[in-house]
Amino acid sequence: MLEFKTSKGSFTVQLFDKQAPISAENFRKYAEDGFFAGTVFHRVIPGFMVQGGGMTADLKSKEGQRPPIKNEATNGLKNKRGTLSMARTNDINSATSQFFINVADNDFLDHKPGNFGYAVFGRIDSGMDVVDAIVDVKTGNKGGHQDVPVDPITIESVTVVPDKA
Repeated sequence: MLEFKTSKGSFTVQLFDKQAPISAENFRKYAEDGFFAGTVFHRVIPGFMVQGGGMTADLKSKEGQRPPIKNEATNGLKNKRGTLSMARTNDINSATSQFFINVADNDFLDHKPGNFGYAVFGRIDSGMDVVDAIVDVKTGNKGGHQDVPVDPITIESVTVVPDKA
């Protein structure tokens, strides 16, 4: 389990180690290294998702990303509300540290013929109300990016915590 502390509050995430071992381990390593501290949720789209994990408040890519990982979108997990997926470019195997939290059921992001999809690797365990508060912020355009929160929403830390018994 991971605990996210953000400028909007905290939430916990359960990783899907069995279904998405590469993505879960990659994400856990970033968390253990403290990589996410100081990054922001740089893309917020109501009815869709919130994205973060790789940019600083000035919308620069944070240095220190690991090499891209293999896309595990074929794992059968669906992009449902409250799940976390790896963000990527048009290259299906380009995910590094950026992720998004689905705030709606986004089946068009799932793996299917003609669409490789986005790899689901975790889900919100508690604190979805915090994610919903992030979705409600005012956004605009900044530095060539769209849907950027007007007031930055900072990820203060992501730490590994023991699973509940």
